[in-house]
Amino acid sequence: MPEVLMCETNVSEGRRTEVVEALVEAVRSVPGVRVADWSADADHNRAVITYLGEPDRVLEAAKALAEAALEAIDMREHEGEHPRQGALDVVPFIPIRDVTTERAVEIARSFGAWLGGRGVPVYYYEDAATRPERKSLPKIRKGQYEALEEKLEDPAWAPDEGPAEFNPKAGATVTGARFPLIAFNVNLRTDDVEIAQTIARAVRHINGGYKAVRGMGFALEERGMVQVSMNLVNYTETPIHRVLETVRSEAARYGVAVAGTELIGPVPLGALEEVVKFYLQVHDFTTEQVVETALLA
Repeated sequence: MPEVLMCETNVSEGRRTEVVEALVEAVRSVPGVRVADWSADADHNRAVITYLGEPDRVLEAAKALAEAALEAIDMREHEGEHPRQGALDVVPFIPIRDVTTERAVEIARSFGAWLGGRGVPVYYYEDAATRPERKSLPKIRKGQYEALEEKLEDPAWAPDEGPAEFNPKAGATVTGARFPLIAFNVNLRTDDVEIAQTIARAVRHINGGYKAVRGMGFALEERGMVQVSMNLVNYTETPIHRVLETVRSEAARYGVAVAGTELIGPVPLGALEEVVKFYLQVHDFTTEQVVETALLA
């Protein structure tokens, strides 16, 4: 069976549907690459496009998407709830089948060198990081786009690729290789954003919460609710159900109910195995019991 590499490209555009659809079509134009999922959020003003295929094909698709995004998105006009630093904000490459981490890092750095050659400052993160302080995406993106011009004047923040010069339209891009991440959001039936922010602090690692959780609280203006938006960076360490039940418990302190949840992008089957075990109390359940698992073997 062929090697499979996945890329979950995050772009700073979630309101102009025609632009996001054009980016998806740019990926689909590359033979041998499959779009697994895409979604756009107006409040976050962000889209995530997930695609997979053989490593070299995925690299070409990432370049095609980048070309389209850099042409269509102008960071000088961007506003949204989600932290961001560039038009083509984050481009992670994720090993799925018969692809080593080293190979994923090689692809990420090939992409970064290409993008840097187009005048975009590029930072490597996670397994592709060139120094310990750049492993974390939040640390690289601190201050967001608005702080980027001053940041690039500091030699300590010289980009790994591309010019150490502010690109007003494109901003900067972060790329690398990482473990499959789960983007998981919990929407709450309140318009008090402080409640969401307090709960985010309770569950995220940086404030003493779960080791594998990053989180922020946002207002969903168009829906009249708030959201605890999280990245579960390792579902084997912190499973989905544990995070949801903690958010539910914390929200109950304020008399607030969970309105619903969102999974952004594809989810590893192994992560859902724990959800089934917990909520159905089928403690010996395995993904081998799923019919489609046998069909794909």
